[in-house]
Amino acid sequence: MTKNKKVFLNGEYIDADKANVSVMDRGFLFGDGIYEVIPVYQGSLFRFDAHLERLENSLNLTRIENPYSRDEWREIMLPLIDATKDQYIYFQVTRGAAEKRDHAFPIGVKPTVFMMCNDIAPFNDKEKGVKAISVEDNRWSACNIKAIALLGNILLRQQAVENDCAEAILVREGYVTEGSASNVFAVIDGILITPPKNNFILAGITRDVILELAAANNIPCAEDIISLDALKMANEIWFASSTREILPVIELDGQPVANGQVGQLWHQMNNLLQAYKMTYATSEK
Repeated sequence: MTKNKKVFLNGEYIDADKANVSVMDRGFLFGDGIYEVIPVYQGSLFRFDAHLERLENSLNLTRIENPYSRDEWREIMLPLIDATKDQYIYFQVTRGAAEKRDHAFPIGVKPTVFMMCNDIAPFNDKEKGVKAISVEDNRWSACNIKAIALLGNILLRQQAVENDCAEAILVREGYVTEGSASNVFAVIDGILITPPKNNFILAGITRDVILELAAANNIPCAEDIISLDALKMANEIWFASSTREILPVIELDGQPVANGQVGQLWHQMNNLLQAYKMTYATSEK
């Protein structure tokens, strides 16, 4: 992390190398906390309200107190942003630091809030496409909570890395759920499909934007189940996330997706997304 980089921690803006959290913090001891990531384009927080709604949902499901209003969250973020760059805000809320380690919720403990802003690193191979593997989704059944306890996702993603792949497609009982750090789309019989929202999927903001753009531009789309067998016959496969946007998959489990080239619909959707980002950023100023 850059020296003297400022972060926000429990009400203060301080140098990152001087930011410290108690070893008794439940985020450290249990992974007892939630997080959110918001892209920032030209200084504009992309789909801020949608990200805050997801944050509030995760806090409610974990019964962690929300320490700030939406306006207060926004005000905290602004001093960390450099409007000359594409960046992302990462922030997390843990249940706080208690006097002893106990699984039960502590009483009278304030949440710990941490926030930082980083540059979005360019993904140079986006237009060339990436490789992926399919793996069994063995995580817990509350994947709709954006929890900081990501060990299950980490182990699955590492399988992809060790197989020279960019991402893992997770499969539960023969059906696709999501990627280890992304949502999954497939073009099957001319229809753009993504699995419907449920407790096994984290509802991605970029996912929703893609569906909105498809509907607005007369691209047939649907939220529907996708079997692994159907996925392997797809014309196109994409990953979608806030920091990588839309990644086309050209190889799955060592076999080419369709003709092994980035598909035409991906090019169309990527162009639509880039235009929407710029329009959104301008309208927010």
